[in-house]
Amino acid sequence: MQKGDELDPKGLIFEAYRIDGISAPECRTIFLDWALSVPGTHVPADLIAALLRQYAVDFPDHPMTQTLTEGLERIGQPRRRGGWRSRARDA
Repeated sequence: MQKGDELDPKGLIFEAYRIDGISAPECRTIFLDWALSVPGTHVPADLIAALLRQYAVDFPDHPMTQTLTEGLERIGQPRRRGGWRSRARDA
C-alpha cells in the first residue's frame, strides 16, 4: 500500500500510521477527513475493510487501527434521527 492509492487517495491513513505518538482523537479527525473524501462510487465499508487488512496485521495496537475497526462496526447501525422526522412518526 502506498500513499495516494485507490483506498487512500490523499494518503491520510498512510500518513497517520507513520506519525509517532498519534492519539485516538487525532486518528478520528483524520478518519473523518478520509471518509468525506471517499467517492460516491465506492462502498466505504469495503474500503475500510481493505485498509484494515493492509494495516492491522503490522499495527494491531495503533489508534488508527482502532478507529478503522470502530468505523467498520458502526456502518450499518441504525442512527437516531432527531428533529421533525422523529416527531412526524410519533404524531
